[in-house]
Amino acid sequence: MLQTNDELHGFRVERVEPLAEIDGDAIVMRHAKSGARLLYLKNDDTNKAFSIAFGTSPVDDTGVFHILEHSVLCGSDRFPVKEPFVNLLRTSMQTFLNALTFPDKTMYPVASTNEQDLLNLMDVYLDAVLHPAIYSDGAIFEQEGWHYELEPQEDGTERLAYNGVVFNEMKGALSDPESVLYHAVNRALFPGTCYEFESGGTPRAIPQLTYEQFLDTHARHYRLDNSYIVLYGDVDIDRMLGFLDERYLDCCEPRTQQSPNPRGHANPRVSLDNVVKMTTSPDNACVGLAYVVGESHDFERVLACDILLDALMGGNESPIKRAVLDAGLGGDATGYLLDAQAQPGAMFVLRNAKPQVARKFMEVIETEAKRLVEEGIPRDVLQASLAQMAFSLRERDRGMADGVALAMSALSGWLYSDDDVTTYLHYEEPLAHMREGLAGRYFEDLLESLVLRNDHKALVDLQATSEEGAASEEAKELAERERAMGEEDRAQVHADVEALRARQEAPDSPEALSTLPQLHVSDIGPAVPDPETVRCDDLPLPYLYHDIPTRGINYLYAYFGMNGLTWEDIPYAEVMAQLLGVLGTDTRSAAQVDVWTREHLGSLRFFAEVHVNSKDPEDITPRFVVSTSALSEELDSLASIPREVWERTDFNDKARVRDALVQKRIDMEQSFMGMGHTKAASRISSYLFTSGVLDEQLHGVDFYLFLKDLLDHFDERFDELVARLNDVRERVFTQANCTISFTGTPQELEAFANAAGTLGLPVGSQESMLQIPAPQVRREAFITPGDVVYVAKGANLREAAPYGGAWSVLSNALSFDYLWNEVRVKGGAYGCGFRRMPIGYARFHSFRDPRIDETLERYDAAADWLAEFDPSPDEMEGYIVSTVAAHDAPTKPRMVARRGDASVFAHRAPDFREQMRAEKLAVTPEVLRGYANALRVLADSSAICVFGSADIIDKAKTKFDRCIELM
Repeated sequence: MLQTNDELHGFRVERVEPLAEIDGDAIVMRHAKSGARLLYLKNDDTNKAFSIAFGTSPVDDTGVFHILEHSVLCGSDRFPVKEPFVNLLRTSMQTFLNALTFPDKTMYPVASTNEQDLLNLMDVYLDAVLHPAIYSDGAIFEQEGWHYELEPQEDGTERLAYNGVVFNEMKGALSDPESVLYHAVNRALFPGTCYEFESGGTPRAIPQLTYEQFLDTHARHYRLDNSYIVLYGDVDIDRMLGFLDERYLDCCEPRTQQSPNPRGHANPRVSLDNVVKMTTSPDNACVGLAYVVGESHDFERVLACDILLDALMGGNESPIKRAVLDAGLGGDATGYLLDAQAQPGAMFVLRNAKPQVARKFMEVIETEAKRLVEEGIPRDVLQASLAQMAFSLRERDRGMADGVALAMSALSGWLYSDDDVTTYLHYEEPLAHMREGLAGRYFEDLLESLVLRNDHKALVDLQATSEEGAASEEAKELAERERAMGEEDRAQVHADVEALRARQEAPDSPEALSTLPQLHVSDIGPAVPDPETVRCDDLPLPYLYHDIPTRGINYLYAYFGMNGLTWEDIPYAEVMAQLLGVLGTDTRSAAQVDVWTREHLGSLRFFAEVHVNSKDPEDITPRFVVSTSALSEELDSLASIPREVWERTDFNDKARVRDALVQKRIDMEQSFMGMGHTKAASRISSYLFTSGVLDEQLHGVDFYLFLKDLLDHFDERFDELVARLNDVRERVFTQANCTISFTGTPQELEAFANAAGTLGLPVGSQESMLQIPAPQVRREAFITPGDVVYVAKGANLREAAPYGGAWSVLSNALSFDYLWNEVRVKGGAYGCGFRRMPIGYARFHSFRDPRIDETLERYDAAADWLAEFDPSPDEMEGYIVSTVAAHDAPTKPRMVARRGDASVFAHRAPDFREQMRAEKLAVTPEVLRGYANALRVLADSSAICVFGSADIIDKAKTKFDRCIELM
């Protein structure tokens, strides 16, 4: 065990402290020669992690740090291949691999369950950030940042345009009004600091960045004395430190003595007259009101503000959110913490804002805050929010490898002071102090200082406009530039693009590829099957039981078949899912239900999903799902609370019903703009599969159009709505429809089953009434605000080629080789991929794409690429290793249980996953080439769906059966 002042491989241990929050220790070190800081989070987690981060404070909106984040991963001195990042994605055993640009730092995290693989990932990442190829290959800057192109027009002329991966990514990112609002608030709060600027870059400013500025910025910031390294988990620390010291830290000198950009510190200011005009739908208007919490080093205050925001804004019945909704200023309101910055803030957002309500929004918040300070915040509300935080911290389901999430948390304090390296990891003591504070005015004093006596705040009114805005300014700028170009200039643009294309199309040499670290199939550990899903037929209801360690948490899923509904009933089931838990019951008000559930349950959600028999795609069962979790000491609540909510909710509360449905509409509209690739892929499924038609009626465009019409005629249809909801509830919640999934110990299962009994459900009937319309192949475009598109194309390949593990390997090869190079690198889309589903559905998709026609052409050419697919033995082995590693990746208990449930409902063999794994291990290039004809079936398909920019859709040569303006 390392001790304070120990020296090892050039590192000196500065301190060692126990960290119960990770069941381990935190060891803080400094490398003497390089000045690199290192935090070792030591515990027994086999999902090991590494990250290196640099302080990167922007001084403009050119997005230089975002472009650097992309560019350094495009080759380096030791690994002179074009895309080492992609090589790692398709050949390593990584459980997390990414690079992230924050407002004031850039982070390169990786994780793996294999220690040699983690060392390999560290090697490639460290060489990338410290010795990137950008200094010798300017084309990387052009590809990832920006360059000119002359695009051919239908009349035979050419038009000057910008292209580049980050340029196109930010066009998509800044099509989201709330992203624009977020940065406008930061500009208003923190002028003269790095937070004044968009670290990702704005499309108007990105083309102002020069290659020379790009290189200078890297040299000043990507240096070891400006770095923060985190190691996590069950690693051989002697081996890791020795590797870091010998390979990089002992021999890497700074490229310049010039300093990194200053972060800056903003003095208190009140800025209330900020207006931002954005070309978007009027429904996307929003208002942001933010108050600075204080300094990052005051972690208890920051954490307390997070809990306070949850108490005041976390649900529709939270006091301040309810006041805002009752004031009728907009469709929804949210509150969240502006954390991971030097001066954290508390942000209140009004979505779907009515015109000229910004000042009124602030007035409502501050008036309600004043009332709560004077009268006291209800203790049950605060206790519920504290209980939610405690549950979340015990569950440790962070949505990514734990070591990566913890590194991010550590940097929330460490980046600003070496004294705060572990401050954001110690949460038990602050939480205990807050619980003690419930007896006094802890949270009232906090609210008073945060909102009522705060001289550092900003109000921003984001107003929707139909004026062209930035797109028009860009077009004018390019037109002026083109008018000034002579023939030599035009020829140079063509030559530069041709040179860039040649670089992109040239394969990496065998010598370059041989430099990359290589794992082998022999490095893969033995299969670890999922725990058996046990059917329990001797209990009051049918059970699926999962005996999985859960850290004292029980997970419950109650599935209710919906085949007894009619086709016309289906969207009402989704409406019911949106209303359960947010309305009152016949014995409790909506506010009481909100506090009751949040105080005693870790989660309570209602949703609908579609299950398909893997052996018969026409054997379809829609199920209404009640998803809940609780600490094991709350087993009685796990049985009683969901039952009261589904059984006794009163649907007659017209105002609250409208609030919830408007919020659902807003959420769907945001997803159409930001996640159009998933919406397009789901839509295509409805062209090809009966199950897809049903899913669209529950979650897709069809449900959205139903919801819009319902809201447009809400008053006249409300009585009918209440009657339909009560009827649907009566037919769904029956014993005949019910299957319970429970995760916990055998003793907890027995205790729950005894407490739950039959959950008060009537016996019911299993009679099927559902008649689903047949799918119809279409070519559709859905217009949403924004400057990019999401392009999907799909087909039913069930007859063309059976499903098996080989398809996962092929998806890996297509997504990270062919599509990455063709659609992302050449085409400029931010993302792309291919996926084949067990029922036969196969589809391509692109993400934040500037093109439609070219992308579809590249999809169609994939079959020819595959027919000639001839990877080297090392490449093929890499595809297999990465695919099997993804199959074996650690999974949280909740998701293991859900995976088991899904397998039962799909009628899969108990060893299905083991069969798929074995097939993945046995794949050969010949097997993959055999799927070329199946991809030709996809190429011949007419099932195409596009979401996004009206301008790009209008100019595309691709003809659509219909174009619908969604918003």
